[in-house]
Amino acid sequence: MAVFTQDSVRANVRVRDGKRVFYLAPGDHLTPSAREWLHQDQVEILPASLAKPTVYHTPAGGTLTEKPEHMTHLRADVLVPKNHPRIIFRGLVDELEAELLLAGRLALDEGRAETAGQLEEILQAVRNLIRCDVLEEPVRQETLCGLTPEQLREQSHFPQKYFDLPHFMPAASDSRMLLTLNRLRTQVRRTELAAYEAFRDRDGVCTRPDLLLVLNRLSSLFWILMICMKKEDTPHVS
Repeated sequence: MAVFTQDSVRANVRVRDGKRVFYLAPGDHLTPSAREWLHQDQVEILPASLAKPTVYHTPAGGTLTEKPEHMTHLRADVLVPKNHPRIIFRGLVDELEAELLLAGRLALDEGRAETAGQLEEILQAVRNLIRCDVLEEPVRQETLCGLTPEQLREQSHFPQKYFDLPHFMPAASDSRMLLTLNRLRTQVRRTELAAYEAFRDRDGVCTRPDLLLVLNRLSSLFWILMICMKKEDTPHVS
């Protein structure tokens, strides 16, 4: 028996016949907030017995009656090899989520409540990337931590203007939290490159620029957070 919260429900929404659905097994339960979210987002609840397709498809047009171990789901009934570029992208997003959770724990342990809140907002934005990939929906991310994409780019490029602190190279003497933010910045960069590999056509044009934009601005945001923390940790720096 499983109990699905709103977060776990959101992570397990699937697409069936062009509609968003959630499969609920016998004995499983939904929390009130999860059920309310499904109702508000018009996600149909279906029995889990309907989840498994009788025939799987491959992007090349092939069909399979069983899922081989070397393949996984691109969509509910579409299987691809586990080294497919979109599966690699999803794996890096999963890794980024794990790093964000560890960073959030560190922020809480160090009493950095504001940073913990920012990391939680970023975590939700990152989780939304997988949802938009699987459901093939556009990313509607207007702001991150209160900043628009344009503001994130501008402030990360000109920190002296906005924070009275120039670009700097992280050092081993910096705080563990700052160095953790720096690692997250590099992880975002890796994920952005994987997204481009996953969503470029034969001419090299990215078919999901919305995903790349969010990831690019996320790396800008982490640089801004690092600059703000540098000032916080060393108030005399100017």
